[in-house]
Amino acid sequence: MRRAAGVGAALTALLLAACGSGSSSTYEATTPANARKLMVEYLNGKHLTYHWVACLRSGRSFHGAAIVRCNVNFGDPHIEAYCIILKDRKLYSDHDDPAIACQRDNRAPPATIVTS
Repeated sequence: MRRAAGVGAALTALLLAACGSGSSSTYEATTPANARKLMVEYLNGKHLTYHWVACLRSGRSFHGAAIVRCNVNFGDPHIEAYCIILKDRKLYSDHDDPAIACQRDNRAPPATIVTS
C-alpha cells in the first residue's frame, strides 16, 4: 500500500511539473530591426521570393509584448502584413496565431502628388 501511494505521489508530482512547464511560455517584444532580420530568415527558410521587408512598431501588444508589423513585398504588387512577437525566443506572427492582432495600419503620412 505504501509503495503504491509513493508511486502515485511521484506520478502526480511529475504531471504537475509537466503541466507547469507548458504554461510558462513567455511572450517578448522585439525591435523593428530584429523583427526584420527574423522575418528575412523566416522567408528565406521557406524559399519564398520577395523584394523587400519593412518593419515598424504597431503600437499594439499581445500578452504584454509589443507587436512589430512587417510589410513584405512579394511583387506584382502584393504586400503582405505580418504582425510579429517572440514566444520563447521564436518568431510568431498573426499567420501562426490569429489571436495576434494585425489590423490595417493607417499611420503613414498621406501621399503627396506633385504635378508639373
